[in-house]
Amino acid sequence: MSAQPQEQQPVLLRDDAGGVTTLTMNRPQHMNLLTSGMLEALQAAFDAIAKDEGVRVVVLAGAGTGFCAGHDLKEIRALGELPNIEALFERCNRMMTTIPRLPQPVIARVHGTAAAAGCQLVAQCDLAIASDAARFVTSGVNWGYFCSTPGVAVGRNLLRKRAMEMLLTGEPIGPQQALEWGLVNRVVPLGELDAAVAQLAASLAAKPRASIAAGKRTFYQQMDLGLEKAYALAGVVISQAFAHEEGREGMDAFLEKRPPRFR
Repeated sequence: MSAQPQEQQPVLLRDDAGGVTTLTMNRPQHMNLLTSGMLEALQAAFDAIAKDEGVRVVVLAGAGTGFCAGHDLKEIRALGELPNIEALFERCNRMMTTIPRLPQPVIARVHGTAAAAGCQLVAQCDLAIASDAARFVTSGVNWGYFCSTPGVAVGRNLLRKRAMEMLLTGEPIGPQQALEWGLVNRVVPLGELDAAVAQLAASLAAKPRASIAAGKRTFYQQMDLGLEKAYALAGVVISQAFAHEEGREGMDAFLEKRPPRFR
């Protein structure tokens, strides 16, 4: 019996065990891109989890060789006009801001590359454990669309000059650098990643739910009072970048696997 085609499988997998819910982005052949479908699935899952008192901890993972490669440039290119692109980023912003509002801690399990909005997703999670094979990059600047929305989350994790180095150069950093800069909490060998994530999740799941929820809520309230306004601004800026001729040329160049030809 042949395996079910990947396109027919759920875009997001959910597994519940011992109070820990693992959400796995399930488009490995596309590096788990944050398509409209993936954004909708993540939003629906987070909304359901927020009301589920049986969930004590959430683990966010990616199937295949990479964690998440960010937005789908083919989809953005096809959207064409600025209002359509802005609507996509508004949905992404809503999903990202849902994570710190969840009463449960969210752990990013980063086994491979986290690029652009994928790096943003890691930064937006409460905690992150990376394997020694992980890589992190916000490379939009190289293609004509500065990673403004990833910069919101990355800039809230790293010192400003570290964040700006990632955003301005578009150069990748390795797991040890990500640890030293504050993007992840721990780095472990790839073969030990699942055990390390499970150990941390179990530790958090054993703690009082109400206390964790109140503590997380208060932490973000006092740290990120400007989060929504920051995302609103960044969402407009990055949408404009994709709609601009530079962004369109960058997307075409990326998809056609050639260097961009900017005027």
